[in-house]
Amino acid sequence: MEHKIDMKNEPIHTDLAIELTKNEVRSNEDGIKITDINLSKEEAKKINKKEGNYITIEFDDITDYVARKKVKTVFSKELKKIIENNKIKKDDLCLIIGLGNDKSTPDSLGPLTISKVLVTNHLFLYGDMEEGFRRVCAISPGVTGSTGIETSDLIKEMTKSLKPNFIIVIDALASSSVERVNKTIQITDSGISPGSGIGNKRKEISKDILNIPVIAVGVPTVVDAASIVSDTINYMYSHFAYQKENIDNPKTKLTFNVNYLKYGNKTKIKREDRQKLLGIIGTLSDEDTKTLIYEILNPIGYNMMVTPKEEDFVIDKLSELISEGINETLHEKI
Repeated sequence: MEHKIDMKNEPIHTDLAIELTKNEVRSNEDGIKITDINLSKEEAKKINKKEGNYITIEFDDITDYVARKKVKTVFSKELKKIIENNKIKKDDLCLIIGLGNDKSTPDSLGPLTISKVLVTNHLFLYGDMEEGFRRVCAISPGVTGSTGIETSDLIKEMTKSLKPNFIIVIDALASSSVERVNKTIQITDSGISPGSGIGNKRKEISKDILNIPVIAVGVPTVVDAASIVSDTINYMYSHFAYQKENIDNPKTKLTFNVNYLKYGNKTKIKREDRQKLLGIIGTLSDEDTKTLIYEILNPIGYNMMVTPKEEDFVIDKLSELISEGINETLHEKI
């Protein structure tokens, strides 16, 4: 009998720490934002996350080579930093794990990345490797629904056998914002709980479980319908505010398809205009609006997880970026 997960009474959580905390951008390199979040045990408990360091990299696009190369450089530098912070040595053995389902495009980031990373452990075992390369092994263990085995348990047994010094886990995440889908990389030394972002939380993969550093790398590839509707309402507010402010501006008379989000901080919609547009709903805060939409969609089972139509192309480019960034970080010779 097929097991059906009932999501109707389960709240959808984001996997991104940046969406649950107040924080400031540390730096902005070529339009790439980098944010550091340090969660203490108390802070982590409040937002249902694990304590640790979270580095968030935000970007606009990685579908062209130049943009992808810039993001890869930043990603590699930040990954190296978090590896060094965990006192990992240059000759330590690394096990790279690609979580997810290769038969589901938005969940295939881990397996796709694994297929492109440089593995060297077998070369060290059967011959001498030149300096500048680290011992690396990699595996994609599949998902519990396919294997019937908890992924965390599989990794625990592999760790006992291989005895790696640290683990890098790659997984697709969920976001609560349309703007961050496929445009954010989160790196954390707190480990990961597979499926937590879509309410299907499995056993965690972390230092607490495995007794070695676990660095998780993830990209949000899906967003729930309630977030999409809520964000759309906010985009409508931004569009209305921009149009109202520039109604008599001759420069905008013949301008079409204006990206009003660029002017979002300058053109805030007034409360009375929100109410004119959407009546009672317009008087609600952004958080209350989203909660209302969630309460409408969830009981009828329509709070779907959604991914962009071009996801197959983008996920391939993201896996290239992450695999190349990991290769450059782990192997000095590259």
